[in-house]
Amino acid sequence: MRTDPTDNGGLFVGRRPGTAPVKYRSLPDRGSPARQRLDRALALAILALMIFLSLLYWGPMPAVALWVASQVQFQTDNLGFGLLVGFVSLLVLLFGGLMVLKRLDALWILVRRAAGIDQRSGVIGRVFGATAVIGATLFFAWLLLIEGPGSSLAPTG
Repeated sequence: MRTDPTDNGGLFVGRRPGTAPVKYRSLPDRGSPARQRLDRALALAILALMIFLSLLYWGPMPAVALWVASQVQFQTDNLGFGLLVGFVSLLVLLFGGLMVLKRLDALWILVRRAAGIDQRSGVIGRVFGATAVIGATLFFAWLLLIEGPGSSLAPTG
């Protein structure tokens, strides 16, 4: 038998179970032009929602985690417990948001295929990369121009 380890020196050189290439079905029958426009608009709305959720990673999510940590620290008067709750809440927010983004990405692929576009890969990487550049740019602009040395050098009148 080909998969017997003694035939190939103890190495399993064949494909592992569950790792076969993904085979997509053929494109569905095209709908009416109005239906395709609706599906394209829905795909655009899903993409906008993904961009919005990705932008939340660069400010609001960490701010919520800091707020929760400060409230816990204030109520319990225990800094260590407040830090622990802050880190745990940040991880829950980040990974929960990633789960939502991954599901939206799969939905985006399906809607694009329903619109008659041969979409085989998602857009989550490009969206997250673009929002990372936007978030980092806005953060450094805030840091250097508003709260950093630029704000103290500005004339006060």
